[in-house]
Amino acid sequence: MTAQINKREIGSLILENIPEVPQNLSLRLNHYQNTREAFVMDWMKDTSRLLISTRFGEATQLHIVDNPGGARQQITFFNEPIAGASVCPDPSRNGFLFSKDVGGNENHQFYFYDLDAGNYELLTDGISKHGYSLWNKEGTAIAYSSSKRNQIDHDLYFYDFKYGNGEKLLYESKGLWVPMDWAVGGRYLTVLNYRSINESALYIIDIQTGESQVILDKENVACHGGYWSADGQQVYFACDANTECRQLMCYDCQSKTYKQLLPQTNCELEQMRLSPNGSKLAILYNEEGYSRLSIIDTHTLHSEDVKHLPKGVVSHLRWKPNNEKLAFTINTPVAPADAYVYDFKMNQLVRWTNSEVGGLNPKHFIAPRLIQYPTFDKENEKRRHIPAYYYRPTKGEGPFPTLIYIHGGPESQFRPVFSPAFQYYLNELGVAILAPNVRGSTGYGKSYLRLDDGYKREDSVKDIGKLLDWIEQQPDLDSDRISVMGGSYGGYMVLASMAHYNDRLSCGIDVVGISNFVTFLKNTKSYRRSLRRVEYGDERDPKMRQHLERISPTTNAHKISKPMLIVQGLNDPRVPASEAEQMRDAIRENGGEAWYLLAKDEGHGFRKKGNRDFYNKAVILFLQRYLLSTHKSPVVEFSE
Repeated sequence: MTAQINKREIGSLILENIPEVPQNLSLRLNHYQNTREAFVMDWMKDTSRLLISTRFGEATQLHIVDNPGGARQQITFFNEPIAGASVCPDPSRNGFLFSKDVGGNENHQFYFYDLDAGNYELLTDGISKHGYSLWNKEGTAIAYSSSKRNQIDHDLYFYDFKYGNGEKLLYESKGLWVPMDWAVGGRYLTVLNYRSINESALYIIDIQTGESQVILDKENVACHGGYWSADGQQVYFACDANTECRQLMCYDCQSKTYKQLLPQTNCELEQMRLSPNGSKLAILYNEEGYSRLSIIDTHTLHSEDVKHLPKGVVSHLRWKPNNEKLAFTINTPVAPADAYVYDFKMNQLVRWTNSEVGGLNPKHFIAPRLIQYPTFDKENEKRRHIPAYYYRPTKGEGPFPTLIYIHGGPESQFRPVFSPAFQYYLNELGVAILAPNVRGSTGYGKSYLRLDDGYKREDSVKDIGKLLDWIEQQPDLDSDRISVMGGSYGGYMVLASMAHYNDRLSCGIDVVGISNFVTFLKNTKSYRRSLRRVEYGDERDPKMRQHLERISPTTNAHKISKPMLIVQGLNDPRVPASEAEQMRDAIRENGGEAWYLLAKDEGHGFRKKGNRDFYNKAVILFLQRYLLSTHKSPVVEFSE
């Protein structure tokens, strides 16, 4: 018989069985929740200022920074967070493009903000999903993808500003089509046809005729990029044809052939950005989760790394129009994301923003160390090892209670970036954190990426089992106090781990997680379904459907007797709220304890500060009750 449910509402949040939050928890956590971060969006028209995104109120908005360390001038004021922005290159049009959705539904719309008039205009239909907007070099038009035609496929659209013709369909085809770069003159456009994490094709589209020309289209080959040289005769891109990791390539438009430009590397080329004059190519490499930024001279192919970067993750590469500076975002394990600029003339790295850390002492922030633990199978006749980031508290001797944090995706990777929540767990709760990149994670080559596909899905869960074995062998970790936490696919991993290793875990936290692969594939948004079937398996095949049902957490909910916290956004287009509800109900029907937190104005995760603040409180309260108190040691007290 299902126990009585204690249900209440706080603003847009619906709480079930979550107790009142003690005041002392809120007081100390408030410092961590008031850390801030800043991300580079673009250079402003005058090229001496930066457009960034940061949050001062409830949601992330756009700001202008005049100089390094300058004040942030807010220019958008919405209740919903801004997803992205880019400045119009046309000298006669002073404004920028930006996008946002409503309530986390991910149906992003494009708007043009006119800085002279001080207002903005909706450019898209207000209904469909839009993304990947790209200005042409002249700033007279944008290309973008949209699900407008059938809400399944993402075709290419063209919006004309110069002649006021508005939107028109540019290229219609099955699947997801993404504009990558415009050639000078605006007639040719490189586009990516994304089919799965393992396969994507690169094309050139003639804007005038609509005809397409293939650059690379091979089975089980993934590519990205597609930047035109200044003379329009070459295209720079990356692909993993005949290699484990993506390599830098160059396509010759005359001979219609491509070649590899640099010696082979065993680390992933994850981003690139060509300078406006085509003389330099900025490339980001992923080395064990950290970023290496390299600058390549496109004439000599000389490559040189940017020195003295803080050790972390680099993103949002943006060249200054005069080619002399490169702006980007750096996010490290011990400092929030901030905007930086590298000056090539001065050979100098300049920090433009200094994000606040809520009055906390940054010296107390803890960085992880990378470990490799053995798992159940072999690679090249040797025991396979799984990479994981180990955050160890600096206070106390241990053994410490442990939180295993599992990333989503599954085609993703845990990266060592700043997390105020992690720092709270470490410094205030005395909890150690292990963040593994189980098989199926990106960043380690395409063979590793495919190790969990289809019928091999539960092999990634076995990797968690072997991590539990590793924890048992560590004298500074308490194997009697272990929790698992993760979101999206990581939420599935949490639920599956709780079912497989219920007797070895204290509790679990599932955030927007998949609870049944068959119902997930049925109810996820139609534009996502084909891509997810490639990864998880096609439920329309009877044999695969039987397999998916067998491994789904709802089928195995009866094995979970330890407490669960389940968190969900009502408007989630990826993992519908029904996935959380059916798991919550299955656990309760079996007599288990399930706390439930639902946000009516959120989607795939919590983006609004008020909602996220309460979510953090609920997680900490849950860990305090079910992880820290499951041992004879006293609960760690919260600092005042």
